[in-house]
Amino acid sequence: MGKVVKKAKKSAKAVKSVKSQKSKKYVYFFGGGKADGKAEMKNLLGGKGANLAEMVNLGIPVPPGFTITTEVCTLYYKNNKKYPKELKPQVDAAMAKIEKIMNKKFGDPNNPLLVSVRSGARSSMPGMMETVLNIGLTTKTIPGLVKKTNNERFVYDAYRRLLMMYSDVVMEKAAGIEPKEGEGIRQKLEHAMDAMKKQKGYKSDTDLTVDDLKILCDEFKAIIKHTLGKEFPDDPWEQLWGGIGAVFQSWMGKRAVSYRKIEKIPDDWGTAVNVQSMVFGNTGDNSGTGVAFTRNPATGEDVFYGEWLPNAQGEDVVAGIRTPYPVNKAGKTADTQHLPSLEESMPHLYKQLFAIQKKLERHYRDMQDIEFTIEDGRLWMLQTRVGKRNPQAAIRMAVEMAKQRLISKDEAILRVKPEQLDILLHPSVAPVAEKKATVLAKGLPAGPGGATGRIVFTADDAEAWAKRGEKVILVRNETSPEDVHGMHAAEAILTAKGGMTSHAALVARGWGKCCIVGCSELNIDVHRKEIRVNGKVLREGDWITLNGTAGRVYEGQLDLLPADPDKNLWYKELMKWVDNVRTLRVRTNADTPEDAAVARNFGAEGIGLCRTEHMFFGPDRIKAMREMILSDTVDERKRALAKLLPFQKNDFIGIFKVMAGLPVTIRLLDPPLHEFLPHTDNELHELANEMGVSFEKLDAKNKSLYEFNPMLGHRGCRLGITYPEIYEMQAQAIMEAACELAKEKVKVIPEIMIPLVGHVNELQKMRDIVVNTADKVQQEYKVKVPYTVGTMIELPRACVTADEIAHVADFYSFGTNDLTQTVYGLSRDDAGRFLPFYIENGLLKDDPFITIDQNGVGILMQMAVDKGRKVKRDLKMGICGEHGGEPKSIEFCHKIGLNYVSCSPYRVPIARFAAAQARLKNK
Repeated sequence: MGKVVKKAKKSAKAVKSVKSQKSKKYVYFFGGGKADGKAEMKNLLGGKGANLAEMVNLGIPVPPGFTITTEVCTLYYKNNKKYPKELKPQVDAAMAKIEKIMNKKFGDPNNPLLVSVRSGARSSMPGMMETVLNIGLTTKTIPGLVKKTNNERFVYDAYRRLLMMYSDVVMEKAAGIEPKEGEGIRQKLEHAMDAMKKQKGYKSDTDLTVDDLKILCDEFKAIIKHTLGKEFPDDPWEQLWGGIGAVFQSWMGKRAVSYRKIEKIPDDWGTAVNVQSMVFGNTGDNSGTGVAFTRNPATGEDVFYGEWLPNAQGEDVVAGIRTPYPVNKAGKTADTQHLPSLEESMPHLYKQLFAIQKKLERHYRDMQDIEFTIEDGRLWMLQTRVGKRNPQAAIRMAVEMAKQRLISKDEAILRVKPEQLDILLHPSVAPVAEKKATVLAKGLPAGPGGATGRIVFTADDAEAWAKRGEKVILVRNETSPEDVHGMHAAEAILTAKGGMTSHAALVARGWGKCCIVGCSELNIDVHRKEIRVNGKVLREGDWITLNGTAGRVYEGQLDLLPADPDKNLWYKELMKWVDNVRTLRVRTNADTPEDAAVARNFGAEGIGLCRTEHMFFGPDRIKAMREMILSDTVDERKRALAKLLPFQKNDFIGIFKVMAGLPVTIRLLDPPLHEFLPHTDNELHELANEMGVSFEKLDAKNKSLYEFNPMLGHRGCRLGITYPEIYEMQAQAIMEAACELAKEKVKVIPEIMIPLVGHVNELQKMRDIVVNTADKVQQEYKVKVPYTVGTMIELPRACVTADEIAHVADFYSFGTNDLTQTVYGLSRDDAGRFLPFYIENGLLKDDPFITIDQNGVGILMQMAVDKGRKVKRDLKMGICGEHGGEPKSIEFCHKIGLNYVSCSPYRVPIARFAAAQARLKNK
């Protein structure tokens, strides 16, 4: 009996499973005032399908049609490019519904229905995938359509368009045929049409007569058969399924795949397919087509903006085949004053279109990009979607929409991408000039903005040329700390090697300087002072222009647009809202008073990282630094350090003054000593003479300091432990600067940070040195200055033992560059050789040196936060690695409860913005 019951249950389950499979809905209809879908179903219906359904629900005139869901695309690729068996009957039923509403029949010789097939992913991918119009035109349906429309020219114009689009999209691209450059079927057909126009003396496609078009269509079919080896299909259903298949195929086309990688759109989302009744803008002068935006996408101005063409189909407007007309009088420019606007040509239809665009913007609460067609005096809406806009326009729209109460201030903040602020903070290459220029080479966009200058190959030359008023771009295979003076003098930096966290990239970002790194196409010969790239030779003094935002190098001097965010009233307003929302504080990484001043102007609330080692490279102090390193005894080292003390003190005085009572976190000496040493025998001879020792002795000492892996060697607190006099001098300089300013009634908040601590005993020993020195200085100056001593958490062991370290530390600052290196076992200077391969092939979603690896590095950070705050509930914690200016990393820092992030001065506004968005997203 039990077996029978089990069998019955199994049978019932099987029936239920079959029923559920049968009832699986793959096709969603829209039209005739009703729609199966709605805007919220974007993931299933794609953006276009969901918005078409929504427009129908809003009572807006939309040609009837149906959407094949994104699920079908996923199944298509999973099942060896086969459709689920339920799809065809659902498509047939939907086609029957279109036929009923339009009172036409697909494939009927007397009253034919024509349809378009369009893509529609859930995230807008404009121009990346395929469209086919006029499907259903065949030798059998053409005569009936001619008779019905009484417009033979229109029918044959529509047919030649179908031949061009279908052969290109379906018969060539979807079939995987990759012709040589310029030999694709589309180019061949366009060449044939251009040849006829030239022969007849025509200027425009609209000049072609019906007889011309008939001849052209026959010629097109012959070219298609000869080129592609098969006849153009003369069956409407074969055309329809060919178009549907081509859209699904285009999801994995080269353009679409590349675009998804750039925009980080997952491959498994798939695209929907929209099949829609054709309406025609090319039936005569009472018809037309256009594309418009509810606000100006270039400026953000609240003005209806767009273009249209009479007697045309949609592709004519966007393909540049004909010069489009402005949609209204407000959109006319000096160049288009003489062209008729839709507002003037068809005022009644313009009024209807204007009302619809207002309705759509109010409904979606965002700027809309719309497409429309006018067929014989009747307006049809073909698409609405959130319109793409440039950064300046995005900021203006967000602020104005909030002031118009279309959206809230919180929504306005979330509307703008933090990285869009970059364009306001740096000069940029003028788009008009860039469009005409030829790209010389491409590299990694390490420092945004644009720069133009003359090529120099050494830091000394960069400095010398800049002093005499020349604008220069420093071109190096790679930079080192000794190049900083030339890097600072240059307009921009260009390197053949290195990644996004290379020395050049880090320094450039800190200064807000345009920089392109890893430009491997460059063959740089420093001795000959020339660059060979793609068959060209560029020499010292030649002009080049860099677009650091896009990583492109151009020959010659291109025009630049200046950056001045404070002149942008919408930016200033939005940033006020941002600062009212965020809880995460934003500091800066700054090593000079000048950098600190820039950061303060951008809204920095303190310094989260002052790297003291950068202060030792100046020409007035590098010799004393080298003397200290190469000394044999403590006394010799102390004599050299005494020379450095006044320099350090003055540096700190300058920085403290600029920050005027804001906290300043100063990291004691961190890098390995070899970075400061002479690299040539001449420099070593000069130093030996100054120190009064033999060259041989100094050379031997220099070589003894060489390390196989200096990033894991004798650096950070390890230097302070073996040479305590170094940290003593630095602590003395900090406290003397603080005490002198305190006597002048200047508020100072020094935070002294011990780097590379892995064990609590290291921190305790270094803390004792700092505290003892600070006590002595305060006694000497007879003044009290509040200060704190903390550590940089940048080693896995420090994270794991953060509870022990918390007993000794007053604050933590995560050094995520080194923490990433030590967690992954990667050198950030060398990983650029292979990490791009990891990203390209999906092994890693993001470069861990750009975005915090939350599942690895992030887990250790969370552990350190939890363990540290168990010991000291209010332990202040921040981050000062490069990740401190990256939006996704900032959101993670907010989530784990850090008090602040610190980033380079020019990233401060972006960090402020990202911190506000992090709070809004994680309420």
